[in-house]
This record gives sequence, C-alpha cells and structure tokens, in this order.
Amino acid sequence: MDAPATDRPMLALLLRLGGIAGIATMAALIKLASDRGVHIAEIIFWRQGIAIPILLAYALTRGGPGILRTARPRAHLVRSLYGFFGMVLNFGAVILLPLAEATTFSFTAPLWAVILSTLILHERVGVWRWSSVIVGFVGVLVIAQPGGHAIPLGGAAAALGGAFMVALISLHIRDLGRTEQAVTIVFWFAAFSTLLVLPALPFSMRAHAPGDYLLLVGIGVAGTLGQLLITAALRFGEVSSVIVMDYSSLVWATLYGWLFFAVLPPAATWIGAPLIIVAGTIIAWRERVLRKQVVVGTAPPTGT
Repeated sequence: MDAPATDRPMLALLLRLGGIAGIATMAALIKLASDRGVHIAEIIFWRQGIAIPILLAYALTRGGPGILRTARPRAHLVRSLYGFFGMVLNFGAVILLPLAEATTFSFTAPLWAVILSTLILHERVGVWRWSSVIVGFVGVLVIAQPGGHAIPLGGAAAALGGAFMVALISLHIRDLGRTEQAVTIVFWFAAFSTLLVLPALPFSMRAHAPGDYLLLVGIGVAGTLGQLLITAALRFGEVSSVIVMDYSSLVWATLYGWLFFAVLPPAATWIGAPLIIVAGTIIAWRERVLRKQVVVGTAPPTGT
C-alpha cells in the first residue's frame, strides 16, 4: 500500500528537531530572564502575548483568519486553563532547577499519559508499558535523590507536575483535534492564557533594561516558532515516529546550561536520564505497534 502524500518522515524528523531546539532555547531564555529579576507572570504574558500576532500572520498564509474560528470555545477555555497551570509549573521548574534536570523530568509526560489513559480512557495497559512506567520513575528517584537534597525538591515537584499536565493536555488536545486545526488550538490557548495572566501583571510588571526586553521578545518568538514546527511535524509523520526527537532537548539543555550558567549535569542525572528516555521510547514503540494492529484488525497480544 502506497504511503499517503503527506507521509514525509525525514521532513517530519527535521521539523521536530527544529521545534525542540526552539522550545529548549525558550527555556534557556526564561531562566536568564528570571535570573535578571523578571517575574514569572510577566514571562508568561510575553510568551503568550507575542504568540498572538505571530499566529495571526501564520493564519494569513494558511487561508486567512477564518481558520481561527471555532464552534467549541468552552473546550478551548478548558484546554487553556490546563495549559496555563501547566505553563506555570513548567516555567517554574526551569527557574528552580538546572536546565538539564528540568528537561529530563519533562520526559516523564509519556509515563503520566499511560497512567491517565487507564484512569480516564479506561485503556488496557499491559506488562510492557507498566514496566516502562516503573523504570521511568526509578530514573526520577535517581535524579531527585529524595532526602539527599541534590536538587531542590520543590523544583522537582514542579517539573513532575508540569509533565503530568502535559500528559493531561495531550488527552484534551486529542479530542479538540477531531474538529479543530492545530493553529486554531494554539491561537486560542495564547489568547485565553494572556487574559488569565493579566490580573497578576499590576503586582509583577516593572520597567526593565533593554536587554531584558530582548530576552522577553526572544521567549515569545522562540516558543511560538518551536510550537509551530512541532505541530507542523505531525503533518508529515506519526507522533510515535517523531517523538523520539524530543530527547534532543537534553543536548540543548546541557549546552545552554554550560554556556550561560556554567553548570553541567551531575552523575545522578547521567544515570537517571537514560532510564526515563528508554521508558518513554518503549511506550512510544508499544503504542505504535498497537495502533498498527488496530489498523490491520488484529487483536493486541497479551501484555501490551
């Protein structure tokens, strides 16, 4: 059977790599901005506020602003509430933790997705994926070293909470994606979350040096372009095929941590990170296998 016209796996991988580089750059700029005294509420405002004109311009290239219309504003609002809370946690983790550790903990999103799929979607999960979840969280314990105070446990909790929210949001986006285009979902998230952060600005916004504003603009541009490239990758390849590129963010986080903050990951991170990455990769592989079995109409084997 011929592959669909949109099936261009190499392009999908390159787009995903570019998108991950953009998100990793955004994380480094967030940490730099926070170190210069910019409040997290202001960082979120600039991140999402700058996204709106960029997305409007993008919509013009895809057929006009009409593609941003939606018949499901309530669903977008719920997605935005989840996303806003997740953004606070993930940005907080970047601020509180070294970049490599914050990035590594974000890789636990597939582990949380397995747990949520059983609780919310009532999917049957077998030995392969449950074993991966256990291995992944062993990696978390190795890095966090609870009781050893190797890294701030508050930051670790924020990072794990942020990854949980990413998994929860992915389930919600899966439902939204049945009727909405990706740019529509991203646009309404930016619009609603910008409104959500406005009440905090009078208590957090202040004047900054020109260099600080450049950082804030960079956060908005890098984050939006990264998000668009990640979304575009899914037009040319399956999630289970391109998601392994997400682990390249650890390379960027390590590089930025060394260049900007003179910090390299300790031995515990180099031991724990592969456990989390292997667990996420196995989960992606099993989901791809199961999806193919559904397509050809065969029953999944015992222990999925």
